[in-house]
Amino acid sequence: MKTDVLILNTLVLDIRSADFGFADALVGPGGLAKCATADMPPYTQAQFDAWIAQGRSTAGGPGNTAPLLARAGLAVAVGGNLGAGAWGGLDRQGRAFCEALHAAGVDLSAMYVHPELPTGTTFIHEAGPRERGGIAYFPNANNDFDFARFRPHVERLAPTVVYYMYSGLSDRGDANGGCDLAAFAAWCRSRGSIVIADSHTLCSDPEALIASGAPVPAYGLLDPILPELDIFFTSWDEARLIRATLDRSRRRPVNGDAAIEEFLLWLFERFGGDRRPRLFGVTVRDGAFAAASDAAGRFHGPRRFTSRFMCGEIVDLVGAGDSFRAGLVAYVARHAPDFRSGRLPVEEAVQAGNLMASLFIKSPLDDRYGHIPPLDRLLDVVRGGKRFETFENLLEELAS
Repeated sequence: MKTDVLILNTLVLDIRSADFGFADALVGPGGLAKCATADMPPYTQAQFDAWIAQGRSTAGGPGNTAPLLARAGLAVAVGGNLGAGAWGGLDRQGRAFCEALHAAGVDLSAMYVHPELPTGTTFIHEAGPRERGGIAYFPNANNDFDFARFRPHVERLAPTVVYYMYSGLSDRGDANGGCDLAAFAAWCRSRGSIVIADSHTLCSDPEALIASGAPVPAYGLLDPILPELDIFFTSWDEARLIRATLDRSRRRPVNGDAAIEEFLLWLFERFGGDRRPRLFGVTVRDGAFAAASDAAGRFHGPRRFTSRFMCGEIVDLVGAGDSFRAGLVAYVARHAPDFRSGRLPVEEAVQAGNLMASLFIKSPLDDRYGHIPPLDRLLDVVRGGKRFETFENLLEELAS
């Protein structure tokens, strides 16, 4: 069976605890940072096992995306590095990651067991109800992501979409100033795959940097990468930092819809000049903005697509952008001829992302994938045009 989506890199286990105050010391309260393996706290495998048994862990990175695609009925595979250990050949974090994805029906045949580095681990400090704790990410095995190791899997699986997660979180994956990833993306496109890559929040205090207009060197990696991508969606916070880094003529960010639209115009002017279909967008709290080009390179948009599915209480926003891209990528994978011809129904694609994100961030941490329906049913609700007042009404509609 042909693979719809292959997701690569950043195989990580997220662990939450009120005891992880050390994360605040490493990255600042409410901050997020990529940390060195040498600074990882010396927790034992038995301690990781206890946290996993207590339901404190979730599969991050592709774990925020691949199981949603699989639950929607797509053939999805994940490739990346996990650490070796005594849990069926993997360390405890790697085994938990695999169990979560295997249960959802994800193909893990492109996984690589790293003989030296442990599985990527993120410690999330659960602070008080009105506080935001630090998020300390230790890439570990992800830091040694080798494109040559995964090219044979691209050839074997022949995915409709190749999705790289994330630029800026792997020392080896980010080598040569992002040019290695750019070359890999171009190679995947030459084989007929639609390519999407994204970036993560690459600084510990984005609000302060946004206010200052200072560049973030890690976002400079996108300069060679963006011309090679078919799809790129980022958050508005990241968009302002990307612009501040790559375009030094604009030192101060501007807020409002017009600023987002202007960012997307700039993105196409700088990175979308070739004559092929592209889809760029910015996610916001209540939906997304998107702009596209057709097969002749003609620009369409930007347009704002407000989510019709924001009803209900948010359980956890971690993975919100990833789950949005899951819905978007699912739509593109199933409508690949429309994308390649420049006739993709952009509004439907974005609303599929909006619906998938809503179902993910409002689900309990111990059942993050439970509300995801088959893609055809999800699209029925998208095409129905209804705006939902309660999350219960949305779930009833999906089940009917």
